Amino acid sequence: MQVHTAELLISAASDKQYPEGEIPEIAMAGRSNVGKSSLINCIISRKALARTSSRPGKTQLLNFYEIFGKSEKGEFEGSYRIVDVPGYGFANVSKSIQAKWGQMMEQYFVNRQPLCGVLLIVDLRHPPSNEDVLMWNWLRHFDINTAVIATKADKLSKNQIPKHLAVIRRELQGIETSPFITFSSETGQGRDEIWSLLFKWAKEFEEARKTE
Repeated sequence: MQVHTAELLISAASDKQYPEGEIPEIAMAGRSNVGKSSLINCIISRKALARTSSRPGKTQLLNFYEIFGKSEKGEFEGSYRIVDVPGYGFANVSKSIQAKWGQMMEQYFVNRQPLCGVLLIVDLRHPPSNEDVLMWNWLRHFDINTAVIATKADKLSKNQIPKHLAVIRRELQGIETSPFITFSSETGQGRDEIWSLLFKWAKEFEEARKTE
């Protein structure tokens, strides 16, 4: 993907603040500090558009990034939006704030018409958390296009990776029917596979719009 422009459009707290327009949106979901910002920066070839933080729980709003680019093979040229949602599972955030985040994310995932898929990001080094499993099952229940991205692959040896992938497959039931990509923001492993998936989802979104 050749990214020509990329910008943060808005950090939104409710649907009243969401950007207008029928532009395909891909949401990034995962635990706090799982590497969502690093993944975003890697796939759009920017060093610091999405702010990384050593303090989990910092992202408290829906961050909408708009990207304009062209696929290298020419199958897609246009705009995408990537939506970074608040990380879950951070114990130092009060229960009231966690509940507010949950309501905000549920409203977005269920009602947002331009949403064409979700990347569920997990840490390859560790088994999926209870929150990861709940999010996975929730997204499947609502029949939302979902891919699992196992990040931080560079932190493991090649011999360790298959064992850790097997753990994720065991914990996330039904994953064999969904895309499952091993990723590293350090090496770029998995970047092309993610973009191929985004092209596919965007094409499906555009074709569905034409039939409405």
